[in-house]
Amino acid sequence: MKILQINKYYYLRGGAERYFFDLIKLLENNGHEVVPFSMHDSRNEITPYKKYFIDKVELGKFNMRGIIKFFHNYDAVRKLKKIIREENPDIAHLHNIAHQMSPAIIRVLKKNNIPVIQTLHDYKIICPNYRLFSKNEACFKCKGGKFYNCAMRKCMKGSRLKSILAAIEAYFNKDLYRQADLFIAPSEFMKKVCIEGGIPEEKIKMMHNFVSPSFAASGKNIEPRDYFFFYGRLSGEKGINVLLEAAKKENFNLKIAGVGPDYEKLKSDIKKAGLENRVELVGPKYGEELKKMIGEAKAVIAPSIWPENMPLNILETMFLGRPVIASNIGGIPEIIKDGKTGLLFEPGNADDLVSKIKLLDKNPAIGENAAKEIEKNNGKSYCEELILIYKKIVKEDKKIRRKGLT
Repeated sequence: MKILQINKYYYLRGGAERYFFDLIKLLENNGHEVVPFSMHDSRNEITPYKKYFIDKVELGKFNMRGIIKFFHNYDAVRKLKKIIREENPDIAHLHNIAHQMSPAIIRVLKKNNIPVIQTLHDYKIICPNYRLFSKNEACFKCKGGKFYNCAMRKCMKGSRLKSILAAIEAYFNKDLYRQADLFIAPSEFMKKVCIEGGIPEEKIKMMHNFVSPSFAASGKNIEPRDYFFFYGRLSGEKGINVLLEAAKKENFNLKIAGVGPDYEKLKSDIKKAGLENRVELVGPKYGEELKKMIGEAKAVIAPSIWPENMPLNILETMFLGRPVIASNIGGIPEIIKDGKTGLLFEPGNADDLVSKIKLLDKNPAIGENAAKEIEKNNGKSYCEELILIYKKIVKEDKKIRRKGLT
């Protein structure tokens, strides 16, 4: 099959992009042709298809042209038409497209009879700020299409103007976002909240994320060392402040890998708390270096205070046979059985986190159990199931079009 894979970023920015690139590689390794469609950026991976990419959209620059693209990106529409005309894909698989690319591209795909599926990496189709998280807590106030709450609560980076625009855009594009033939929810939690948010149940298929074959190829049986590890985006919803609070209460070494808007604040907080000797910011880590740091950790801690979907860092840690201590929130408890394949603690509760850290040595089989549990989340079975979905949707789309012609 020839598959159009669409994501607004074409560099390794976060979990959605890791999934995006891993999926492209997985499909190509299984004999399928993939055409990526994304946005120009100096950090982009190399691809011969960059000739189709749209101009970079800077959302921080509030001018009339930028605001128009926020609602309807004409550059994306024009270049997508060119891709369809020259590449003739069988199906389009969407990832994160909102704001920079705009859902106007969905209309183009539907008009050109290209079946569309979308993996829901975040909650954008039911929440204007993507995260179901506002005022430092989980938030469901926009449930049922009440997007005005985003403006009232200044949910977009604390900015009234950005929040008003996000709310208006959500109303303006609500129906377009929901026109995909099928949504893939990486967790039952995601599926549940989307159904509650008005997405028909028959349009959502749950598929837990997979551990990429390249990650799975090596790296097991690394000798652990005396530190705990966090890796991911350094931002408030990830609950790193809870982790630092636990480090004040309990004497343990901690390494933190990643980049994000809270990097400088985190650096300052570590210094203020007098934790420089035990807490180390190591910057972003990738590939074999990241794998080695996971393997050497006593455990990876995922202290999120927002409803995580299906975090890749937890799946990867479990695959390597290392314990995970994670917040009992969102889709996380679907893959971690407390006390058996990992340890769960109350979100935001540093005391409960400390209690689970103390329990770790009493549960020596957790890492081994985790590795066995995650074996089913492999790329081979995921790719096989996804291709069956692609073929089914393409077949159904052709059937519908034939009926429309008779």
